Amino acid sequence: MAWLLIDNSNTRTKFALGDAREILAWRGVIPTREVSRESLAALLDGVAYSAAIVCSVVPAKAEVLAGFFEGRCPLHFLSCRSPLGMGIDYPLPEQIGADRLANAAAVLARHAVPAIVIDFGTAVTFDVISDTPAYCGGVIAPGLGAMSGYLPQKTALLPAIELEEPPSAIGKSTVHAMQSGAVFGYRGLVREIIARVRSEMSGSPRVIATGGDAALIAKGVPEIDGVDPDITLDGLRQVAARVFPE
Repeated sequence: MAWLLIDNSNTRTKFALGDAREILAWRGVIPTREVSRESLAALLDGVAYSAAIVCSVVPAKAEVLAGFFEGRCPLHFLSCRSPLGMGIDYPLPEQIGADRLANAAAVLARHAVPAIVIDFGTAVTFDVISDTPAYCGGVIAPGLGAMSGYLPQKTALLPAIELEEPPSAIGKSTVHAMQSGAVFGYRGLVREIIARVRSEMSGSPRVIATGGDAALIAKGVPEIDGVDPDITLDGLRQVAARVFPE
């Protein structure tokens, strides 16, 4: 029987089924603000699973999820106390986001260590996994949406824009200029953080990107070795295999 994998992030809550071998075909998404008993019941109607595992960074929605699954099936919330398959070299491990721990658990199995996992979400996080292997810490910066959304909110004349590859660095319209600032500027931020983090690590870490803006930013950042959109869900699957052995 499959496990239900739930990535409860700030913007979207993503669902998948997985077993000991792989993530399965079924997927689901609910905007996080809309997560409720009713929306969960509608999404999961007819979906068969034996247990559920959650990584959540939204405490209020974590409570909703806990209440929904109570009495339905075994439920595990991923945390620093979960069997991650690696150590944690971090002074206050309870402060590490569950999604960041899921990414660390997955990169060990899907790629190689040492590694840096960059998750482009509402915030962008950089997580460092040593070759020990152990989770060592990381970086948190504003997400690309924050950079592009701030100006329309705080200025009278600058519009909201779609985030896409600019045709050139020199903008030939207001929208083009804003896209250039957001995309090229953000790539500069990412490259500088990668360089700084690498300088403090031993070995040659692989850099893996995930999250909604990963493909757009990675196109112009040669330091990123690959884009893995399923890394968080697969980290949940890796931990589920230890928590709910078949």
